[in-house]
This record gives sequence, C-alpha cells and structure tokens, in this order.
Amino acid sequence: MASTGHTLVARRPALGSGPALGFVRFLLSRRQTTLTTLAGLLAVLGFAGALFGWPLAAKTLFGVAILIGAMPVAQQAWREVTRARLLGINTLMMIAVTGAVFIGEWAEAALVVVLFALGEALEGFAADRARGALESLLDLAPTVALRQTPDGEFRPIAVEELAIGDVVLVRPGERVSIDGTVISGRSTVDQAPVTGESMPIEKGPGDEVYAGTMNGEGALQVGVSRISADNTLSRMVALVQQAQSRQAPVQRFIDRFARVYTPTVAGLALLVATVPPLLLGQPFWGNTGWLMRALQMLVIACPCALVISTPVSLVSAMTNAAARGVLIKGGRYLDGLSRVRVMAFDKTGTLTQGNPVTTDVLQVCDCGECPDTCGLQYAASLEAQSAHPLARALLAEAAARAIALSPAQDVTVLSGRGLEGTVNGTAVTVANHSHFDRYFPHREDICQQAEALAAQGKTVMMVQHGNLVCGLLAVADTPRKESRAVLDAIKAERIHTVMLTGDHPAVAYAIGKEVGVDQVQAELLPEQKMAAIAALNARYGTVAMVGDGVNDAPALAQADVGIAMGGAGSNQAMETADIVLMADDLTQLPYILALSRRTRRTVTANIVFALAIKAAIFVLAAAGLATLWMAVVADVGASVAVILNGMRLRSTR
Repeated sequence: MASTGHTLVARRPALGSGPALGFVRFLLSRRQTTLTTLAGLLAVLGFAGALFGWPLAAKTLFGVAILIGAMPVAQQAWREVTRARLLGINTLMMIAVTGAVFIGEWAEAALVVVLFALGEALEGFAADRARGALESLLDLAPTVALRQTPDGEFRPIAVEELAIGDVVLVRPGERVSIDGTVISGRSTVDQAPVTGESMPIEKGPGDEVYAGTMNGEGALQVGVSRISADNTLSRMVALVQQAQSRQAPVQRFIDRFARVYTPTVAGLALLVATVPPLLLGQPFWGNTGWLMRALQMLVIACPCALVISTPVSLVSAMTNAAARGVLIKGGRYLDGLSRVRVMAFDKTGTLTQGNPVTTDVLQVCDCGECPDTCGLQYAASLEAQSAHPLARALLAEAAARAIALSPAQDVTVLSGRGLEGTVNGTAVTVANHSHFDRYFPHREDICQQAEALAAQGKTVMMVQHGNLVCGLLAVADTPRKESRAVLDAIKAERIHTVMLTGDHPAVAYAIGKEVGVDQVQAELLPEQKMAAIAALNARYGTVAMVGDGVNDAPALAQADVGIAMGGAGSNQAMETADIVLMADDLTQLPYILALSRRTRRTVTANIVFALAIKAAIFVLAAAGLATLWMAVVADVGASVAVILNGMRLRSTR
C-alpha cells in the first residue's frame, strides 16, 4: 500500500506485544487509524442490518462508514491530483468508491473503503514494527550514570548531562551507559547489541566500551569519550534509519512503473466502461454491466501490493542485520551485495589478525658508530606517531628491549610504503624494500637478507638515517583462524576472492595460500588498489571490497559495495563504507551474503505474486465473472501476503 501521508511514530509498548494485540493498539493509537476502526465497526453493523432485513438502517450505516473511512483517502487523493498532478492509488480508490455509490452498491463501497484503509494501516504497522525493533536498541542504554565527583564519590546523574572526560562507574551486572575507555578495573562485557559478537569480551585499562553493552563480573571505571547523543548505539540506529529512505534500484523501478501504470489503467477502465455499451450495445448498469467491470478493474489494478512488496522486505532485512551488529546503509547496497561476483579483501587486519609481532632485528649499518639496535630505535621513534599495526609491533619490540625513543618531527606518511621524518636532527625513513630499491641505493647483501626474510612470509621494513641504510626489521602477522572457513563459504557461492595488499609478494602469497584466496595482488599503493577494483569490475561484474574503512577508504569507495570491519571503534569506518561490520568479525560476511540473497528472492517472489493475482482478477473482471468485493479482497489480500512475507526477513536464520 502507498502511504496516505500520515507520520509514523514508533510506539514501543505496542511493538513489544504480540502481533494481533499490537495491531489493535496501533489502530487505536492515532486519529486516522481510529477512523478506520470506527468505519469497520459501522460496516459490520451495516451487514448485520442487511442480514436482519433492515435495508434503510443498513444503507445508513454503510453511508456513514463510507464518509468516515474515506475522509483520509479523499484528502490524499486531492493532494495527488492538485499537488503531484498524478492519478495515484488513493485517487483510483475514490473513483471506485464513488462509482459504487452512484450505482447503489453501498455495501461494496463500504467494503472498498474499510479494507483499503485496513491495508494502509497494516502497512504502517509493519513499518512501525521494523523501525521499533531497531529503535528499541536505544532503550538498552541506561538513562542514569554514576559520575565521579571531585571528592572521589560516585553520584547518579542523567546520561545527557555527562561531558567528555567525565569518569563513570559501571558496576557488575549493569549496562554500560556511555561510550568510553576503561580507566581502571577488569571485567568481561557482552557487546552483542552493538557488535553482534556472541561471546563476552575481556576489558581492561585502555579498552573501549560502548553504551548499551552489559558488564560482567567486575566493576569498571570508564572515561567518557562521546556524549550520549553521539554514542555508537545512537549513530548506528540513525544510520540505519537514514538508510531505510535510500531506495534500491528495483524499488525505484517499481515506483516509476506505478506512476505510468496507474493512469494507464484508469484510461483503460474508462474505455471498458464506455466502449462496449456505446459501440456494441452492451449493458452499462448492473452487477455484470461494463461500469461495474470497470470499477472492479480500478480496484484490482491499484499497485498497492506491488509498491509495498520491496520496501517492507528491505526494511525488515536491514533491521535484522542491525540486530546482528551489521549496518547496511541502504537498500541499494543490500541489493548490490546479492549480485556480487567478486569479493576483494585487504590483508592486514582483515584476513590476518592485525596484531603482528617483530621477528627479526638486523643491524646492517657499516658506519661503525651505531649501536646494534639503532635501526629499531630510529624506526620506533617515527612509528610512535602511527596507528598502523606494524607500528604497534615495532613499538612493542622496542619496549621489550627497553630502548628509549627520541622525539620525531615532520613525520610524513609515504602512502602504502612507510614513513619518513626527522629524529634528533637526522632524516630517517622506514619503508618497504621496493621503496628503498627506488630511492636509497644499498648493498647487494642487504637485498639478499631482505628477500630471504620475505620468502619466509614476513613483512620486511628497511631503515635509513642520513644517507645510510642501518637496519632490517621483519614483522609477521598470522591469518585469522576463521579466514579459511569464511573464504570457503564465500567461494561456495561462486564468488571469486582476491587479496589486495601493499605488502611484499612473498608475504602476500604465503598468507593467500594459507587462507585459500583465489587470487593475490601485492605491492599495491592505495591508488593501485582502486585501479585493481575497477579492473575486477570490468572482468567479473559487481565487486565488494572488505577492509578497515580507514587505510582502504579509496578502494572501499571504488567498489560497488564497500564493507568495513570493526566499525564500532572507528568513526571513519562508519562513515566511509556502505556496509559496516561493527565487530571485527569475518564470520558475519557469509551471513550478510545469505541475507542479501534471501532478500532478493523474497522481493522477486512478492512482485511475481502481486502481478499474478492482479492479472487473474483483471481477466475475471473483464469477463464479468468477478465482483467488486472479490477485487477488493484480492487486492488487500495480496498486500497482506507480501507484507507478511517481507516481515519474515526480520527473523535470523
């Protein structure tokens, strides 16, 4: 059904009840649906009057039911004609109702009004339930927090009054009230409402926690990092609500189709009503007259079920995904994911753990003055200003060796290759082997050592200070334990898998072989990853790119569908990607692939079913074998069927 212009406001108490009772509460919750309910009761009384042989009372009750029930429809029909300049669903309904009254079919006219309005109400109820299920996530975050006062006490305060930097206490068994960083205490936290992770996560000082998650057995003191209106849970709900207004291609096509289809049918109905009586001497009046057949065609031709078949399915699917910790930013991306033929992956932090460790520290400086660890010291001093996983590995190794770091100035990222800057007044570069081959001449034996380390599947970084190559550093990252199984599941869907990385080919191929990826492309700069995505699209078709949403932003934007992992801890990921996995969890990929394809099948089934029902009744009406109430029931029944079928996507399978 198309909207009749009223604003839908989620009422969570009704949504929390069973569907039948919830629908009754929905009908009584606002003026328009209350009028529908009243019109329905009057129509029932009218049928009772007709049954008991009180024709005048029945006709009066039907007339009042028509007036009450048709008011919202007539208002919307007037807007369609005067403002939008089109013949819409509501206009067709009013023509059919007016025609039925004109020929004395009061019962049929009342039935048309009531069933159409009930169909409208059911559409609104379905949308409310889907939106309400999403908005109910906001209720998970407490409204009161225990804030630390200057004297060290913790006192209750409204969450809205908290400021960034405040310290709050989260007691065992309580829900976390804000987004923040653990200052003291250790506990396990159930993050399922935000990230979809099935197991509680260990949290300690320095770890992030999110509003709405459930604290376990330990007390935590948390420093507020985001105000309540900007917490991860609120942004997640806002993004999905915004996404629900973005139409998928099939949805836009149906809307355009309906704009042409509706006036075409109205013109055809006019011809059906007038041509046979005028040219062929056929009867105009009566239950089998051509006017009645035209009215039946108008009712059954209304594209209500066709128009609602797609949005209710998409909204239900996106709500389902959000409850699993997956943000899908629009129906077009859900639809696009169902058509993916190739899926590209970043390596570090996506297919691998993203927590590499330093395995080799080799001193190759021949100046005779450097200590054995000068390469690591220079590199760690630069990398202290980087958040890259390789930087963390070098810093951890420097800390383990008790190496004092020096302040670094003018640190610049060499996109996809490394860093350069100044340490103690000396120019320092930390970069991959290919960068050094191009810009810093070095001895053959250094090349051989670097290649030997790379052949072991390690990431090799070279360090220079001044004009001297002084160190070789090797770092190894291990594949995620789930990577192989996830890639196998994706390949089982006939999707080609590719790993795109800036790492050395030996490292890339070693990891690629271990996880079972179909194709590996190594030593790619960010702009080369974009070109690789474009080439994959030209060869295979629709491309999805999976990365961290920050370093891979250009490739994510280039892909038809960009998928970012670990979005709960990254503003950039939530803003950059089309689909965000809130948890750093690859196993969500097969789930969203299956959901996208299930949604596509549901939408297709709804469209085929709606068109088939309309075609069947249309033929019966043209042949004079249908009645007006049969047309109404078929139209509303088709709408109810596609709504219920689409709502099935809210369940997790």
